[in-house]
Amino acid sequence: MQYSVAVRALCEFTAKRGDLDLRFTPAPSAQEGIAGHQLVAGRRGPDYETEISLQGEFGALAVRGRADGYDPGQHCLEEIKTHRGDLARQPANHRHLHWAQARIYGWLLCQARGFAELNLALVYFDIATQKETTFAETHSAESLRAFFEDRCRDFLAWAEQELAHRKTRDEALTALAFPHAGFRTGQRELAESVYRGAATGRCVLAQAPTGIGKTIATVFSMLKAAPSHGLDKVFYLTAKSTGRRMALDAAVLLRHSATAAPSEPAAPRLRVLELTARDKACEHPDKACHGDSCPLARGFYDRLPAARADSLAAGFMDAPALRGVALRHQVCPYYLAQELSRWADLVVGDYNYWFDGSAMLHAMTLGNAWRVGILADEAHNLVERARAMYSASLSQAALLSVRSTAPAAVRKALEKVGRGWSALRKAHAQADGQLDALPQGFITALKQASQAIEAHLAEAAPGAADAALQQAYFDMLGFLRLAESFGPHSVLEVTQAGAGSRSATTVRIQNLIPAPFLKPRFAAARTAALFSATLNPPHYQRDMLGLPADAVWVDVASPFRPEQLAVRVVSSVSTRFPDRRRSAAPIAGLIAQQFAAQAGNYLAFFSSFDYLDLVSAEFRRCHPGVPTWAQARGMDEGQRNDFLARFVPGGAGVGFAVLGGSFGEGIDLRGDRLVGAFVATLGLPQVNPRNEQLKDCLDAAFGAGYDYAYLYPGIQKVVQAAGRVIRTQEDQGVVYLIDDRFQRQAVRKLLPAWWRVTQAGLRPQEPLSG
Repeated sequence: MQYSVAVRALCEFTAKRGDLDLRFTPAPSAQEGIAGHQLVAGRRGPDYETEISLQGEFGALAVRGRADGYDPGQHCLEEIKTHRGDLARQPANHRHLHWAQARIYGWLLCQARGFAELNLALVYFDIATQKETTFAETHSAESLRAFFEDRCRDFLAWAEQELAHRKTRDEALTALAFPHAGFRTGQRELAESVYRGAATGRCVLAQAPTGIGKTIATVFSMLKAAPSHGLDKVFYLTAKSTGRRMALDAAVLLRHSATAAPSEPAAPRLRVLELTARDKACEHPDKACHGDSCPLARGFYDRLPAARADSLAAGFMDAPALRGVALRHQVCPYYLAQELSRWADLVVGDYNYWFDGSAMLHAMTLGNAWRVGILADEAHNLVERARAMYSASLSQAALLSVRSTAPAAVRKALEKVGRGWSALRKAHAQADGQLDALPQGFITALKQASQAIEAHLAEAAPGAADAALQQAYFDMLGFLRLAESFGPHSVLEVTQAGAGSRSATTVRIQNLIPAPFLKPRFAAARTAALFSATLNPPHYQRDMLGLPADAVWVDVASPFRPEQLAVRVVSSVSTRFPDRRRSAAPIAGLIAQQFAAQAGNYLAFFSSFDYLDLVSAEFRRCHPGVPTWAQARGMDEGQRNDFLARFVPGGAGVGFAVLGGSFGEGIDLRGDRLVGAFVATLGLPQVNPRNEQLKDCLDAAFGAGYDYAYLYPGIQKVVQAAGRVIRTQEDQGVVYLIDDRFQRQAVRKLLPAWWRVTQAGLRPQEPLSG
């Protein structure tokens, strides 16, 4: 069995040394890099060869790659690197790595063509000046072979370890048994659907109710499919940190299940890695990411091999475990996790690691030709999250602020952008606020300004770059990237603050339909399973997310019985905005009526904090003896935990919360910690210019603007909130849906099929005593 490795990966593993250095070094874009390579090749003779496929073997190692160019006239193989700015500022370990690549390709070319010696050249091409800087060497084939074999020897022990790990991992996963005595109702159906998706290379959209054990079912089945269907890795992606914890807990169970014998400790056959945000993992937030500032960046690549070996020997690499290893070896935990992504079997992290425009796991998958399986938890969140990933704003005020202190060349370029803002406002006014394209002059000015800032930053002393100017540069790059792909999937929003000469404009590219951006992400995976309790109707998810045409829809039967949950519609109350003030007393009375009939812990959900404050104040005024607590704006994690801590077993009181907020999903209040919920809203998004634009856009794209923009997202939030009540097959509870529109057939058909909905009435209530 051979282990295949790309030349770049081989060199990075064996030749990368020294500090982690993330000081700003302006780098060409991918398109500029391609153009630079083409321009260099165009300067060579007609016999010049480009993109030469080469491969070689050493023991169990198969090394492959494409050399940039070979000039027969000079008998010279060239490794071409594009750059910006002063080449003298390039870190020494970068040059060392580039020479390693050139020498490996040199031997592979000598071997393929029988050369006895070969000239090698590193060609650095400055995108801005179009100047070439060349460093040359001449080697015998024998010396290049020796270099190749030394690098392979350094890597071979690792490759053999990886082959052995893959073999034992696949054997363990083939024999893996479900870690519980049996499947719950609906759990086997979900697991089988995910497995079949991996087997057939299709995507699965699975609606599965809360409480059946979706996490363990999906992780088990995707891992079970890995050996027979060639999956290199499984990525479990979540919208919230609570989802990550559940996936890691499932992985612990499965690691124990994969043990050779019940008496043995969990063998590290399954490597599990948790990816966390940089700000959460950083040990020195007051320091910059380079060896002159941060002790954990200094000598990072020298200490990485030992830290990597320790981490993989343990196998279970959640954030606390990684931190412990990182601090023992004095390396950065955040970048250690990124390096370990190459070697892990199951990676657990946020959606953005796969779906974002610069997603790390997606880039690694393409670069290493991995076959991966994607598991997207609580996938009803993905539409909104993806819209945010592919939206960007640019503020005139921020650019004006940096212009005042910028060097002359940058200031001049930013002044042109200032004139571009005027053109943008004029075009927006002429389009009656419905601008469908950015003025070309504005785009050109932004490009020139970003190039001017880049040139300045490239010449600045290391670590001396102005932070605000650097942020403005990144903001412009992000905006320009989305401007290049602007289309019917997005809209332009132009807003103005202030008046007269002190006014400032903000322009935003707001994505409405993320499908065009997500479609390639699904295509890059062998299979993807998206699951949630609220994915109805499936055509909405398919259209908005860009799922493949052959994606499978699965609606898993609920394990809950209708008699477990009384669902009552109160149609005599309207929660529409004009009716809210007069609805406060009836809703407060309804909550009191239910509390008098069955004391216990309840949650009452409202469409906004203002509405929540209105009804909770009315309830406390009329029923001061009933304990109440309310969600507040901007609660931190400790305050959220305090809110949930009020829901004690056997307790009695009412918590007031906002629908779609922290307490509307992802919380687990089993048994009598929660006995009922009141949902005083359809959850429809606010009617405002953006949502009206969204409705028009979705109507043009799918012919169902109101449903896609308002109804479906709203009812998803209602069902999520109601789902807090019944968490197990032993729970009992009640849900009140308060609004006359819950009587409509279009709404009713979006509610869970197992609910038995009845009509509820209101009757006058006396104040309750404590």
